Amino acid sequence: MRIEFTQRLEFVFTDCFLSIICWGVLVRPALAVGAESIKIASGVKIGCWPSPHFLSTVSHSEARCKSSIISIGEQTHINNGFVAIAEKCRIQIGRNCLIGTRCEICDSDFHALSSQDRMAGKPHSCQNVLIEDRVLMGSNVKILKRATIGSGSVITNSAVVTKDIPANCIAAGIPAKVIRRLPP
Repeated sequence: MRIEFTQRLEFVFTDCFLSIICWGVLVRPALAVGAESIKIASGVKIGCWPSPHFLSTVSHSEARCKSSIISIGEQTHINNGFVAIAEKCRIQIGRNCLIGTRCEICDSDFHALSSQDRMAGKPHSCQNVLIEDRVLMGSNVKILKRATIGSGSVITNSAVVTKDIPANCIAAGIPAKVIRRLPP
């Protein structure tokens, strides 16, 4: 596993836990595991105090195979309980994004949908996830495979994004649908 920081940070591995220390202050315990890379740009903040779930969760980022990549753009702030799992593809989070508590982003269903295929261990599909710059995601948002969220968009609390959301929109619901356009 390769973890790259584009700013000078000290990081410590302890039994797969990564503690990110920036300017001598513990930002947030985080679990970073997998076979490939997680890229964290400068100014990224993972975890927030005081905020819900700071003491009860660990952020989890996992790039499971050689083709998996998770990248987080500059100045993005990620609140507590964050989960990103790139099983076979890429999860890319743009610059200046704000991500609420307990958000999950996955590039896969992780199992075939039919029970016979699951029991037979048949492969399942994985597709890239792209979150463009300046996106705001509320708490408990789920972003599923193949979704792209356009820059400047807002995803409301507890929405489940299953398809593309255009730039400068507010999207809400299960599945998430555009409910309003925003000025650029």
